[in-house]
Amino acid sequence: MENTIAGYFLNFPIFQAIAETLGVGLTAFLIFFAFAGLFTVILATVGGFGTIAERKISADLQARIGPNRVGPYGLFQLIADGIKMISKEDIMPRSADKFLYYLAPFLCIFGVLCTVAVMPFSKNLILSDLNVGVFYAIAISSLVGVGIFLGGYASNSKWSLLGGMRGASQIISYEIPVTLTIMMIVVIAGGLSFNTLVEAQAGMPWNWYIFHNPFTFIGFFVFFISTLAETNRAPFDLPEAESELVSGYHTEYTGIRFGLFALAEYIEIFVVSAVSVSLFLGGYQLPFNILEGTLPNELLQFGSLFLKTCALYYVVIWVRWTFPRLRVDQLMSICWKYLTPIAIFNLVGTAIWVVAFDGQSMFQLFFGSGAH
Repeated sequence: MENTIAGYFLNFPIFQAIAETLGVGLTAFLIFFAFAGLFTVILATVGGFGTIAERKISADLQARIGPNRVGPYGLFQLIADGIKMISKEDIMPRSADKFLYYLAPFLCIFGVLCTVAVMPFSKNLILSDLNVGVFYAIAISSLVGVGIFLGGYASNSKWSLLGGMRGASQIISYEIPVTLTIMMIVVIAGGLSFNTLVEAQAGMPWNWYIFHNPFTFIGFFVFFISTLAETNRAPFDLPEAESELVSGYHTEYTGIRFGLFALAEYIEIFVVSAVSVSLFLGGYQLPFNILEGTLPNELLQFGSLFLKTCALYYVVIWVRWTFPRLRVDQLMSICWKYLTPIAIFNLVGTAIWVVAFDGQSMFQLFFGSGAH
């Protein structure tokens, strides 16, 4: 509990007074529960603004006007969309599997939100600093693939079933290069906790793992491309290819349940972008932590991670509106013929680098240990 939100706030006198009354365990749980709810609200808001960013950025790329009617610069469009989703009739096909049909969207949103439990937004702004945080994130995020498949299967529609099967095969396939690339970072850091991975990148930007060695530099792009496929984003949006499958796995969903699928997608983009930043781009690290140990420094670190994540979020949207959709055979060829072999090569190369150069980065080798 030392490097978690609960442990951090228990150092404040007001929470120590509460702990004397309620007990340390219950007080820590209440702090955890409160911030878990706060993170859920923040991520839902981020997902909503993601839909606005999608339309605004795509409009700029195509030299047209995006949402501009609801609120200043169209920023309240997400509120209008939310009201529309909630107010629309919730229709279910007569022959659908009722339990699985209702369960699928909740599995998607649950899998995405639970991943945030181990994400370090600052040194102490983390819900649970698990020593196997990386494995936890990989495991719990797999629920999204299950939700997508169940959504297509339970709808009892051929179009939805094809979309669900595409989604399952795509996510399972691209988990291989994603996991191999993450293991490459674990080999360097020597731990599976996200805080361990980020703390090892402290200091100046050249200490980020993307610059650690040539294999991690290539690995960043392997990871980024694979996560695009994991989130079903164009040019890898085969599970919901509207030109072929109407709307794919969520064709038969309406109202708020359709909204949950969409919200899960946009939150997942933010989460995988934050994971990319934590693994390769220094996470919440600042060049100079002159306020270390204070609340302002925690807020600055949160801002650092948020800005880096938003930059990657922009790139994800940019890619969607730049490249055409791939065919299914092209999608699988990229994974199994290119990304997976490259990821294996990077993992072996990084292991050799760590052993041969005692874990030093390229900058440390060229400029000495003072480069850190």
